[in-house]
Amino acid sequence: MRRLTALLASALLAGALSPLASPVLAQALPTIDKAPDAPTGPMTADEQRATLEDLAQQLQDNFVFPDAADRYAAMLRANAKSGAYANLTDPKAFATKVTADLQAVAKDGHLRMTIAEERGLPADLRSKEAMPKVDTMGLEETKMIGDVAYLRFSLFPEDPKVAAAARDFLIAHQDAKAVIIDARKHHGGGLSVMDAFLPLLYAKETMLVRMDTRASAAGDGPLPFKSLHLQPSPKSVVRADQYVEPDTRYTGLQHVPVYYLTAHYTASAAEHLAFAFKRTHRAILVGETTRGAGHYGGPIPIGKRFAAFIPVGRTYDPDTNLDWEGVGVKPDVDVPADQALDKALDLARLAGAHP
Repeated sequence: MRRLTALLASALLAGALSPLASPVLAQALPTIDKAPDAPTGPMTADEQRATLEDLAQQLQDNFVFPDAADRYAAMLRANAKSGAYANLTDPKAFATKVTADLQAVAKDGHLRMTIAEERGLPADLRSKEAMPKVDTMGLEETKMIGDVAYLRFSLFPEDPKVAAAARDFLIAHQDAKAVIIDARKHHGGGLSVMDAFLPLLYAKETMLVRMDTRASAAGDGPLPFKSLHLQPSPKSVVRADQYVEPDTRYTGLQHVPVYYLTAHYTASAAEHLAFAFKRTHRAILVGETTRGAGHYGGPIPIGKRFAAFIPVGRTYDPDTNLDWEGVGVKPDVDVPADQALDKALDLARLAGAHP
């Protein structure tokens, strides 16, 4: 499962641009380079046809749902045959239109085509309002608010330093009466950071979520995270359950209230954790319904000057078969995002904390 290792290490990253990533969302990773012999200037009809065929085949080989992949491919091939994009000789305009046509066939919060080397969030994660800017990528702030431990994330990067910083802060404040995790500006990442601090918050072994990856995209080799446990599955799928094992050395926070702050911009890996918290009833979600980008994957070179972020898997609740793709994760306490922290502090106060 070597390919799945790469996938799970960066596909939870919705904006990742490195060959097939893995589960969760938008980190600005190194981009896919254009081919050395990539054409320049306007696109020709031949280049359009070749690009569309490449994209159609990559979707059929890798997209999380084979039936949707076939419909995407049929649309792309029909449009190539009819010359539907003949007037779109500008590469960026071509990529934008192809992405819109894919979304019209079957909406997906991550699927898109861009020019190779182009950075940015998936189109479906943008809106007329700009994404909130963050100063750094990862753990933006840790502090005590009275006796409440507060952590604010913009991303779950695959960075051991960020994982250690979050864990160390919680260990240093085991006497906290509540924990607040602020994910209102959190737009993606992977599993390592959450795997580092969740054992401090759970008092017993708990299955969080299930993750199904197209077998054709998963490859071979061991799973990339200790929290993932392989499960029986159809041959077309590699199935893994994510578990949290409690840390028996540091138990001070395993029974205190946890509040998880969300906003409409909260996406991908941040939604993964919101979904896991809600499924296991370990945290109270406070804020707004999240973005709804639930399928994970990664970027693949397409043609000679494009890349496509192709979702290859889904994260879901095995008891209900439900996920958050397209609908988001609803908060337990619905308030405007800018009021979520104050509301969480009020709830913590009612639970006996003194912020």
